[in-house]
Amino acid sequence: MRFAPRRASRRTVSGPHHERQRAINASAGVALPDPLREPWSDIARQREAATLGMWLFLMSEMLFFGTVFMAFSFSRALNVSEFEAGARETEIVYGASNTFVLVTSSLTITLAVRAANIANRRLAARLLAATALLGAVFLVVKGLEYRDDLKHHLYPTLNFALGENAAQIFWAFYWIMTGIHAFHLFVGIGLVSRLAWLVPRSRLSLQSPQLEVTSLYWHLVDAFWIVLFPVLYIAGRG
Repeated sequence: MRFAPRRASRRTVSGPHHERQRAINASAGVALPDPLREPWSDIARQREAATLGMWLFLMSEMLFFGTVFMAFSFSRALNVSEFEAGARETEIVYGASNTFVLVTSSLTITLAVRAANIANRRLAARLLAATALLGAVFLVVKGLEYRDDLKHHLYPTLNFALGENAAQIFWAFYWIMTGIHAFHLFVGIGLVSRLAWLVPRSRLSLQSPQLEVTSLYWHLVDAFWIVLFPVLYIAGRG
């Protein structure tokens, strides 16, 4: 008994955005890499899986940051006046400036994803580059703030500017929490910069889930700062 040879399954990319992008690429003579990856046979399912995977990763990050925030809150409850005294020494101008920078970067990366969805490659690339640039501006401003903090001996040491009291605990949390955030932002800048380099050179399909999952990571980093700003800079100034 003979069996007909099994035909290899074809991966299909469905969706109106992909069809529109494929038509634009065909008219321009541009051959883009296939956004699909094994084992997916449909771009919508791949996007859902990538988004779910990123959300699971973000949940693990939230658990990590949540533990740090819980330890900070517990320590603050035991040393309210000292923590308020420590918070009054933070550079609120630097903190407010960086808050504005990060909120703006959230807007630019959201618009970049939107531009990719409507197949506007040039605009998406420019907005991604703007997002990475804003992230770099944040780190520069933070570096200037760290320089002033070190200059004024606002770090746990024998020469701590506020004396030997629980305010040192506040500043220990300040350095740990802002340092962790800066590291995550540095990683985000690398991810966004990679996309900003690939997109204008047609080395990445605008339907790739990489754009959306990177934007989710960026928004998480921004959200953490939105929590850090009032906790570290505003508390104690009322």
